[in-house]
Amino acid sequence: MELVGFLIVFPLVIAVILSFVRSDTARTYLVIIPAVIIAAASIALYVIYGSQGSTYFTFSSTIVDIVCIIVSIAIGAIILVYGFRYKRILPIVLGAVQLIGSLIFDFAFGHGIDVSRSLYVDGLSLLMVLIIGIVGSGICVYALGYMQDFQAHEPNDAPDRRPIFFALMFLFLSAMYIIVLSDNMTWMFAGWEITTLCSFLLIGYTKTEEAIDNAFRQINMNLLGGIAFLVALYVCAIGFETLSFKDFLEIGSSRPNLVIMPVIALSIAGITKAAQMPFHTWLLGAMVAPTPTSALLHSSTMVKAGVFLLVKLAPIFVVCPIASTLVVLVGGLTFMLCSFMAISQTNAKRVLAYSTIANLGLITACAGVGTPEAVWAAMLLILFHAIAKSLLFLCVGTAEHHIGSRDIEDMDQLFQRMPKLSRFMMLGIMCMFIAPFGMLIAKWGALVALIDMHQAVLLILLAFGSAATFMFWAKWLGKLAGIAGTQENIEGSVFVSEWVSIGLMAVLIALCCLCLPLISIYMVDPYIVSSYAYAGISDGMVSSAFDGTIDVDDLWLASIACVFAFIVMFAGLGRTKSRQVGVYLAGISADNANRVFRDSLSGETIATARNWYMTEAFNEDRLSWLGTVVCIILEAAFFIVGCVTLGIF
Repeated sequence: MELVGFLIVFPLVIAVILSFVRSDTARTYLVIIPAVIIAAASIALYVIYGSQGSTYFTFSSTIVDIVCIIVSIAIGAIILVYGFRYKRILPIVLGAVQLIGSLIFDFAFGHGIDVSRSLYVDGLSLLMVLIIGIVGSGICVYALGYMQDFQAHEPNDAPDRRPIFFALMFLFLSAMYIIVLSDNMTWMFAGWEITTLCSFLLIGYTKTEEAIDNAFRQINMNLLGGIAFLVALYVCAIGFETLSFKDFLEIGSSRPNLVIMPVIALSIAGITKAAQMPFHTWLLGAMVAPTPTSALLHSSTMVKAGVFLLVKLAPIFVVCPIASTLVVLVGGLTFMLCSFMAISQTNAKRVLAYSTIANLGLITACAGVGTPEAVWAAMLLILFHAIAKSLLFLCVGTAEHHIGSRDIEDMDQLFQRMPKLSRFMMLGIMCMFIAPFGMLIAKWGALVALIDMHQAVLLILLAFGSAATFMFWAKWLGKLAGIAGTQENIEGSVFVSEWVSIGLMAVLIALCCLCLPLISIYMVDPYIVSSYAYAGISDGMVSSAFDGTIDVDDLWLASIACVFAFIVMFAGLGRTKSRQVGVYLAGISADNANRVFRDSLSGETIATARNWYMTEAFNEDRLSWLGTVVCIILEAAFFIVGCVTLGIF
């Protein structure tokens, strides 16, 4: 239990210290050393408890409950202050509703309910701990060099707010540990709201008008999710007299009609945090923030909190068709429509944003299906998406600083200009959609699970969304693979901290792909067996010998194939002696260096390659509007159904 407490408290202490440190040298040590410690502690927690199934720790909740009350008041006050400062009515109203609702709950209903076993670890929480501790810490290290570059491009009179930036990054890690390690739902709610506030402050970091608008969009939508979470707390405290998430799952699995309302409320909270339609626009707006913020929000924190909650609820979804239908439809529609919208994007970070929302939609749909096979796919999707998307965001951020653009069409000859970075970027892209890398294996697992459950509608959504996924990733990969040219290498000025973090993500991808069978056998499968067993589901939906959706031998074959892929990708990296030859232009060259040739009419033509984005067919505004309207109707209708069932039962 001491190690669990350490992972929660230590990043918080570092955050407080970093908020006062203004020296670059001191900040470097205070980020790198704690990041290594957090990663090591996360690995140690898995080594100790990874083979023990679900482990719960007895801990008196009185003091922490008081802290949670103080946190709720502080978060509400900060939101109200910013709302009044920028004259935003909606966050003032929503913030006041949540603050008043939290205080009434804490003093009138929650204070008398003691959760003796407030902390726990299981396979899913340990998976999240590793993602937070290794990927999240790696992003913090990357931010050292990136933010130094970022500050150098700011006006001379601009204040240096990097102390607050790094403090918020580590506070994020602490809040995420609270969410994934707390069985006490009030503690989980406190961590939930801390991530919302940190995200608001990080998105608005530059304080431009665009940044402020997007920060308030995020806070408005996530406050709605927070209020939905609070509704579930009220029902659990009043109706079931428990705030233990484990107890709630057991009640829901044995008597699903009793928990329709709180499960739908928690589902809406998870959908909001995971940026599913109609709440997807807040994550797109997060792109205005510095790249480390985008990477942290999209990979190891914030959005993963949403899908973590939904996957935890999977044992209830499998016996509660009303809530399951909502989650499956919203996730499936989001996956397909956001994959379509990604096709029409040229901005690399916007492609990554839509890809994130789409993949979170697939994870959400798998959680909503609720079967062990679907949860197997969801957990692997969470893992590989976190690592690959972190790698891609970091690569795009570094490329943008060195070529002056994040537009995919401006990445011509990037393979010559930044050969190492291009290889890492290509690795991240291939991991997202090409066999034998883990992401596609997990998607295949999702497909198998849906076929077994005869989910025809979701299968159609998955098929069309996957086709769109192939198209937008293949366009980007083709642009990076175009190596004709003699451009000068410009990646010598990349900060060491950036290379360390990018290299870490690439190594993690390689290790996870090579060890995929072991991850399935020793991390994912035991969680599924234990979680469905304690949830009381023993009617054949899961057996004690559950060994994953895909045969282990097939997973080993995929791992072996990955070895050859990595050799092809990186075997020539670091070669200093390479023969430069002119570009063959299939005609009379006029300017080889700039790829200009004389055409058949004796005119000069530039040899270029440009992608087709089909903006008319996959119009972003039209598809976004369609998904928003449909999902609002779905979520409102199912919430009303939940309210009705609450009155009935």
